Amino acid sequence: MGTIEDYLKKVQPLADREMEKVFPRTIGKKWLEYALDRADFAYDEETLTKGAAEPIWDLLDRGGKRLRPALVMLACEAVGGKKELALKMSPLVELIHNGTLIEDDCEDSSETRRGKKCTHLLYGIDVAVNDGAAMYFIPLTLLYRNPYKLKEKQVRKIYDLYSQEMLRVSMGQAMDIWWHRGNKTEISEQEYLQMCVYKTGVLTRFSAKLGAIIGNASEKQEKALGKFGETIGIAFQIQDDILNLAGEEFQKGKGIGEDIHEGKRTIMVLHALQHAGEPEKQRLIEILNSHPTEQAVINEAIEIIKKQDSIEYAREKAKALVKAAWKKLAPALKESAAKKTLKDFADYLIERKI
Repeated sequence: MGTIEDYLKKVQPLADREMEKVFPRTIGKKWLEYALDRADFAYDEETLTKGAAEPIWDLLDRGGKRLRPALVMLACEAVGGKKELALKMSPLVELIHNGTLIEDDCEDSSETRRGKKCTHLLYGIDVAVNDGAAMYFIPLTLLYRNPYKLKEKQVRKIYDLYSQEMLRVSMGQAMDIWWHRGNKTEISEQEYLQMCVYKTGVLTRFSAKLGAIIGNASEKQEKALGKFGETIGIAFQIQDDILNLAGEEFQKGKGIGEDIHEGKRTIMVLHALQHAGEPEKQRLIEILNSHPTEQAVINEAIEIIKKQDSIEYAREKAKALVKAAWKKLAPALKESAAKKTLKDFADYLIERKI
């Protein structure tokens, strides 16, 4: 565990530096002309700094593990590519990921993110929605300006990858929102897992495939790494859901049982609904649909879930998914330090405590 955590600590400031190259803290004429072309009339650098750069960097400066940049680098190295180039391209996924957090917090009416008030509470919903969306497009300067001289074929492949994965993100979020509103009562585990593929798995899949493309991977390697990335994304989401109910450190940063308040249909909820007696099943549905704020009511729902051993079931499911995914990926990669670290990275995602 310590090894991967040390690795991530080294990656974090490097990834932040690359994001600042792509989107500076202070918006000036140089960046505006580079990203948007010359103005026909007049720039307002001050407003863009206050209304876009400051809210976005307020979130980025709160930390985050920078898992996706690490995955881009490891995937690239594992196929024989240069990690330095992978790092330079990593803002393409990390800025998008943080944009989804801003949007997600708006949609869920969340209150805290990484220990502080959510962006929409600090700057307003209008600013948050706009800046979250902007973060989906800001890193595309890495493609249409192509500062690191990627081959034309690589740029095309990354554009295609970006387009499909961004559509998947929105479809996954649509499913999650519809469910936690209580609009569908019978949700299968398979439907839940597919939602996770779309909502969370896409950006880890994006990261792994991006690293593969930059590293000039074979088609077989690119496909295997993409599937592996997708699967560890699902496992990451399951572990996130577990920590939301049972992780003390996580609770300090986001709130105890916030998923219950939001009415989330997690794999644990689905398992509990399948195995609980009818009175407890109906009570759990009632609590989820009421979006409670009282901690006693939230704790009641958590106890129903725990009683069915649903947390342990989810934990074992995540481990099984990662084990199966690695079994498929391992033969496609030559033995290397990056390959070993990639395996350790996957294990870390499902064993982390925060």
